[in-house]
Amino acid sequence: MTSDKPIIAVAGSTSKQGRSVVEAALGSGRLRVRALTRSPASRQAQSLARMGAEIVAAPLAPGHDDEWRAAFSGASGAFLMTPPTSPNGSQEYELGCRLADAAVQSGVAHIVFSALENVDEISGGRHFAPHFTDKARIAEHIRTLPVMHTFVMLSLFYTNLLEYYAPQPEEDGIALPIYLPEDFRAPFVDPLTATGPAVLEILSHPELYQGESLPLVGEIISPHEMVETFRRVTGLRARYRNAFTREGLARCFPELAADELQLQEILGMVGYTVNYGYFRPERDLEWSRRISPETLTWEQFLLATGWRGERVSFGETR
Repeated sequence: MTSDKPIIAVAGSTSKQGRSVVEAALGSGRLRVRALTRSPASRQAQSLARMGAEIVAAPLAPGHDDEWRAAFSGASGAFLMTPPTSPNGSQEYELGCRLADAAVQSGVAHIVFSALENVDEISGGRHFAPHFTDKARIAEHIRTLPVMHTFVMLSLFYTNLLEYYAPQPEEDGIALPIYLPEDFRAPFVDPLTATGPAVLEILSHPELYQGESLPLVGEIISPHEMVETFRRVTGLRARYRNAFTREGLARCFPELAADELQLQEILGMVGYTVNYGYFRPERDLEWSRRISPETLTWEQFLLATGWRGERVSFGETR
């Protein structure tokens, strides 16, 4: 017997954001999920299959338009995201536009896209952060398409500090290298738990959120406060280490410093955030916690994960 529940297609379903959307949609009991992935046999994809998702091979990479159209066919809504790419010859903008075009061509009625601010426009070209700007340009393209659309905008990820900027051992404890000045407060979020509830809320009230850009924020917090909270929760000795200047990044992560263009992008993101704020001033930074009060603060994230400073890999990104 065929279910009459609407289908939501999730691009990049094994990424942090994608997994969160799949889990929330299936957990609601109101939706079927078609999970797009490059590796249907992967551990992450099979985990989604066991939850009840339909797994479809449709990589987030150029040249897969036909697979995307087939995957979107029959879906009433789609969550779209673009994976992290190197700033050297990035194809993110073209990829995101073609992905959205494929969804519209297949009859998807509502697109929810994971966007960011246009750093190039806001800073007048002073800061280089194509990872942000390309997502903003994709959002502008989606606004021109004949489809309902809403944009979620995630804060800095708590998980980055576990995966990409992992703590480093010292004689008397550990150092937490953080890519912001020690006393600068910025928005952070856990993409694994915050994305899904927000997208489910949007899909449940499409007219209310038509055309909106909605930030997902767990807590606005400084690196100093993050380190102090980490000490208190774990009982471990820890201190802040500068990973926001060229010298600091090179000292903490020489492999990043070896890629000049990637280094410029990290510094551009940091410079933009410090000088202009991560989000435009008109954004509603309370929205995600209003619709989902269980959105995790940094302390709640530490308690929920039990993290004590080890490096963590979260698996596939697309």
